[in-house]
Amino acid sequence: MLKYTDYDVVFQEIPDETTLAINLSLCPNHCPGCHSPQLWEDIGELLDCEALDMLLSKYGSAVTCVSLMGGDNDLQAVDSMAQYIQSKGYKSAWYSGRTNLPDNFCPEHFNYVKLGPYIAELGGLDHPTTNQRLFRIENNTFFDITARMQKK
Repeated sequence: MLKYTDYDVVFQEIPDETTLAINLSLCPNHCPGCHSPQLWEDIGELLDCEALDMLLSKYGSAVTCVSLMGGDNDLQAVDSMAQYIQSKGYKSAWYSGRTNLPDNFCPEHFNYVKLGPYIAELGGLDHPTTNQRLFRIENNTFFDITARMQKK
């Protein structure tokens, strides 16, 4: 089960996309220095297809991508939601605090995936020292596009 606490239309999470970023709770990773520790808790509203449709109806074609920010607690639900996002004509992205993708990860259901726990001394995706990686996925091939997120 996925629960969302808030959402926003953002321009810097995924390069070249206008992204509806949906923050998911019940994060099991509990990264030290996490910028959103409230997402560790069991809070928010159920994110199902009906809830997603309601969010998307607010923005229509103004967004090109939907990013699930978390969801590591229920990988099957993340995968199902990514499939639904793509079926609606949007690109799908997943921000995971995991170091590696789960064994049952289906790359064909995702256009982008970010991996890696937040480690404060290494910084986020915008720092050249980050441990996190952002991948664009095309035809089940992963392209590391992390450098596009870093400050010039």
